[in-house]
Amino acid sequence: MINMSLNELKLDLKNLTNPERAEKSKRYFKTGKGQYGEGDVFLGISNPQIRAIAKKNYSELSLKDIQELLNDKIHEYRLIALIMLVEKYKKAKKDKFKKLEIFEFYMKNTKRINNWDLVDLSAPNIVGDYSLKDGTHVIRFLAKSENLWEKRIAILATFAFIKKRNFGESLFIADSLMNDEHDLIHKAVGWMLREIGKRNLPVLELFLSTRYKKMPRTMLRYAIEKFPEEKRKKYLKGEI
Repeated sequence: MINMSLNELKLDLKNLTNPERAEKSKRYFKTGKGQYGEGDVFLGISNPQIRAIAKKNYSELSLKDIQELLNDKIHEYRLIALIMLVEKYKKAKKDKFKKLEIFEFYMKNTKRINNWDLVDLSAPNIVGDYSLKDGTHVIRFLAKSENLWEKRIAILATFAFIKKRNFGESLFIADSLMNDEHDLIHKAVGWMLREIGKRNLPVLELFLSTRYKKMPRTMLRYAIEKFPEEKRKKYLKGEI
């Protein structure tokens, strides 16, 4: 493993700057005034490029270095910081004290994990995995937050439970976020419901049976995306 400093890592990333891609990313991640990603700065680097750099560096950077990256306004810095943090967590394996350290570090930085891609790559792997053994109190606490990203962390964390075919926590959080006003929460909840349906369709349909008519339209569309076309149309028309 090549030992590279934080400054070298930043230089590696800046050397890959792509202004045209950066402009597209600014629009895609809604960085305009009043939008959820307002103020986010992009270099325009692809995810495969970022992951390739992370593989060279993640084991050498300290949590202090990762904190510096998370504090930065550049989106790709925060992205690579979280990729490396997830890898550190996975490498900890059965070291419960190291896992706790990383989990607590993550929880102190939830407001820096402030776009949907950052949440989605990290929440199941750290908050979700840790909660499988430690309990769901943190997930439920985050679901009650006023902060958009903490609520998305909560529902995405339950993906770790879904993968273990434990659907109860996801359904509980989905219920608690049913009346949330933000589209990014509607999409995330619908996505997790769809993942449940892939593994146990009757569980999903039972959950939808008393809720599908009142849940946000985007949430429903995501949840039933894999349904046969005829059944999907009936749900959307309220004819189930």
